Amino acid sequence: MGDLDIRTAVADDIPAIVGMLADDPLGAQRESPDDLAPYLSALQRLSADPNQQLVVAVREGRIVGTLQLTVIPGLSRRGATRSIIEGVRIHADERGGGLGTLFMEWAIDESRRQGCQLVQLTSDTSRIDAHRFYERLGFTASHVGFKLEI
Repeated sequence: MGDLDIRTAVADDIPAIVGMLADDPLGAQRESPDDLAPYLSALQRLSADPNQQLVVAVREGRIVGTLQLTVIPGLSRRGATRSIIEGVRIHADERGGGLGTLFMEWAIDESRRQGCQLVQLTSDTSRIDAHRFYERLGFTASHVGFKLEI
C-alpha cells in the first residue's frame, strides 16, 4: 500500500476533494469544481463541528481519497451513538488496490474509538460496484432510504 496518511482536510485540499466528488456520472451532475466558494464555506462549518470529520488519504504528497465521518448521539437503540460515513471517494487511478478497504477500516475504527455502536452509510441505487464493496466489508442493505431536496 505504500505510505498512507489519513488526516483532517484543510482548505488547500478542497480542489482535489471536489475533483474526486465530481469524477463520476452522478458527481458530474451535482458538483461544481469551477466554483469552490461553497465547498470552502462547508469546510468551515464542518471544521467548527466536533461531531464532523472530513478527512483525506494522502500518499506521496497526493490526495488519493476522501470521506466524511459524522458522529450522532441518539436515544434509539438504548441511547446508542452511531456514525455515518458519507462522500467516500477514491481517486480513479487508485481504485482496486485495497485503498478503499483500508480507508473504510480506518473510518470504522475511528467510529469505535468515538464510542459508536453502529456505523451506517447510504449509497445511490445506481452504484452497484460500491454496494458489493460495502457488503464485502460486512455492511448489510438493511433499510430503504429517502431524500427530499428543499
